[in-house]
This record gives sequence, structure tokens and C-alpha cells, in this order.
Amino acid sequence: MQNDVKICFIGGGNMATALIGGLAGKLTAGANIHVVDINPDSLQKLAQQFGVTTATQIDAAVRQANVIVLAVKPQQMKDVVAQLQPQLSSQLILSIAAGIRAADLSRWLNGHTAIVRTMPNTPALIGKGIAGMVALQGVSPQQRSVADAIMRAVGATVWLDDEALIDPVTAVSGSGPAYVFYFIEAMQQAAQEMGLSPEQGTQLAIATFVGAAQLAADSTEPVSALRDKVTSKGGTTYAALTSMEQSGVKAAIVKAMKAAAARGKELGEEFGRE
Repeated sequence: MQNDVKICFIGGGNMATALIGGLAGKLTAGANIHVVDINPDSLQKLAQQFGVTTATQIDAAVRQANVIVLAVKPQQMKDVVAQLQPQLSSQLILSIAAGIRAADLSRWLNGHTAIVRTMPNTPALIGKGIAGMVALQGVSPQQRSVADAIMRAVGATVWLDDEALIDPVTAVSGSGPAYVFYFIEAMQQAAQEMGLSPEQGTQLAIATFVGAAQLAADSTEPVSALRDKVTSKGGTTYAALTSMEQSGVKAAIVKAMKAAAARGKELGEEFGRE
């Protein structure tokens, strides 16, 4: 991968900052990264930390970019791309905005099809993210490789053949960290109700999640087999899992994730309206 790729970020929030941190001095020099954001304080911090160039509005520097990363809120996207369109030629557009379909971006950009839509998640902030990605037909093999390298700067990537699958990806990994935090909160509450201190409950719950997740990642066995190894019939784990099954916990989780996917589809339809 060449280290002279020029990247422009439209939006300098948390996810953009995480990506810039993973890219600057690695995939490309900080001076090859240009950031546009309305917050001058954020821009100053990014410039000081990573050596990027900055602007408070979309400017001619955007024309020099090989890749334009759209990292603004979905509600702002249509206005942003209207400002971007006059500066656009053959650049790759990489969108990390939730709920904005690539086809709608293409339509707003007068038929531009060099677009990759991606759904990252918040563990990208510590370099442990994972992103679902889908490319429109105008994306060249080289551009696809660059898009993949950009997202791999903060985690793993999963490429999809159908953009409709971005909604399930959103439900599984995009929203997924919140489910994990929710379960950790429940474990913390149970720990305290059983007499452990808040500090002890937090330490035990988080370490258990981190360790179990790493064990699953490192193992060649399915997670169901790993679960069985911890579950002796009639034992403590068996009692807990039996209670969860009786309470419909697994079914509730599946239902909740399907609700997230359905909402993702609804948002795409809402944001994509003329």
C-alpha cells in the first residue's frame, strides 16, 4: 500500500478521530489528511496531535483527495453532499454514516458510483472495531483495497455483496457494544445484590467478558461447545442458564436485534426521501 494516499474527512468527531489516529503516519502521512469540521477546537486538536490540515468548510483541498470520508451525522448528510458535489471528480467516497444508503448518496451526487458504505462500531476507538462494508459498481479494485485499509486501521472488516445486509450488520456489531454493556450492567447489579462491592462486581464482570470473548476468538470450537464445557448438569452454570432459558433471554435478544435491523432499514428509507 502506498503511503501517499490523500484522504479528506468531512466531519472530525469521535469515529473520524479514531480513524485518523490509525491512519496518520501509517497508511499515509498526517500532512496527507485533510479534515473539514465546523468546530475549530476539534480541528486544532487534530492538527496538533496528528499533523493534519484543516478547514471549517468544504474547500478546494477536497479536490486533491483520493478518498473522501463522510463522517457527519445522518441528518446533516444531504446538505453536506450538496456542498461537496462541486468539488467531486473521480474520488472514492467512503461513508461511515448510519442509515444513509449508498444509492441515495449516489443520487445526491449526480450519479457518482465510486462509493463504499461501511458500518463501523465504537470499539474502533481503541483499535478493536469491526466494520461491515459494501461497494457500489463504480468502485475500482484499487479503491476497494484502499477503503479496506482505511477501516482496518481501527479493526477488522467484513465485505458484503448486498447493501441490504448492512442493516443486520448494524444490529449485530454496530449496535452490539451497547448489548454487551447492558449485560455487564446486569452482572454488576447482581454482584452488588449478592454482597460484592461495586468495584469488585465491575472488575469481575468486565474481566469475565474480556476473557470469554478472547477465548471464543482464539478457539476453533463453536461458542456452543465452549458454553457446554462450562455447564455441568445440575451445577451453578446450569442453574443460571436454565433460568435464562425459562425467562426467554435468548429469544428476547434475537427479537431485539431484529428490531434494530428493522429500524436501520426504516432510517435508510427516511433519510433517503427526496
